[in-house]
Amino acid sequence: MVHRMPAERTRQHTTPVAAARRRRLRADRARQLADLLRHQVLAGRFPDGVLPHEEVIGADYGASRNTVRQALDLLRAEQLVERQPGVGTVVVCRKYPHALDRLRGLAETLHAHGRVTNEVRTINPVAAPAPVADRLRIPPRGEVLYVERLRRLDGLPLSLDLTYVPMGLGLSLLDADLENNDVFRLIEEAAGQPLGTAEISLEAVNADAHSAAVLEAPRGTALLMLERLTHLADGSPVDLEFIRFRGDRLTMRGLLHRTL
Repeated sequence: MVHRMPAERTRQHTTPVAAARRRRLRADRARQLADLLRHQVLAGRFPDGVLPHEEVIGADYGASRNTVRQALDLLRAEQLVERQPGVGTVVVCRKYPHALDRLRGLAETLHAHGRVTNEVRTINPVAAPAPVADRLRIPPRGEVLYVERLRRLDGLPLSLDLTYVPMGLGLSLLDADLENNDVFRLIEEAAGQPLGTAEISLEAVNADAHSAAVLEAPRGTALLMLERLTHLADGSPVDLEFIRFRGDRLTMRGLLHRTL
C-alpha cells in the first residue's frame, strides 16, 4: 500500500525547498554578474568611475533587479565599489596589474602607475634555514642576506617582501640603495649577468597580525602570497622571496600559450 502525503503537508514541505533553491539560483547568478562587472571595473570600462544604473545593468545582462543588487553588494564587500547618494555606484578602489609572464621587479612592473618605494625594515646576515639553503643550493646553515621590505606605490602599502640572497651577492646589497631600487637590478649589477628564469607559486593566505599591521589591512583579510625563486642566466639560484600582496590593490595577469 502506497501512502501519499496530504496536499497541504506536501506544500508545507516543498515551499521552503523551492524558496531555498530560488535563493541559491539568485546567488549563483549574482556571483556570475559580479565576476563580469569586476572585470569591467578593473579594465577601466567605466572611465568616469560610475557604474550604470541598476536597471541598465539588469537590461544589459538580462538580470533581475534583486540579482543586480546582490552582485553590487558582493563588489561592495570587496571594497571595490560603494554607493554614493545622488551619484550611484562608484569605483573606490583601483587595482594595479602585475604580469606573471615576465620576470620583472615591482618598480619595473608598475612604473606606469606610480612610484614604487621601499621601506627596509630588516637587513642582516642570517644562517639559512634548511628549506632556504636547499633551494639556494648552499651548505646547510650557510650564511644568506635576509631583507624584509615594505613596498609602497605612491605612498600606499602594496606588499611585504621577505628576501633571501646568498651572501656572495648579498654583501653587495648591504650598502646599496634598496629604498629606491629593485633587488633584481642590483643583483644583475653585482653578478655581472642578467637574470634568467624564476619558479613561482601563487596562493591566498590570511593576514597574520604582523602582516596586517604593516600592510595597514584588516587582520585575517586575504592576501596574495607569491613565492618566487629566481635564477641567473647561468641557472644559479640567487633570490628566494616570499611576497605578501594586498589583494585589493593588485591583480595578477598573464598571457599563456597552450603547447601539446
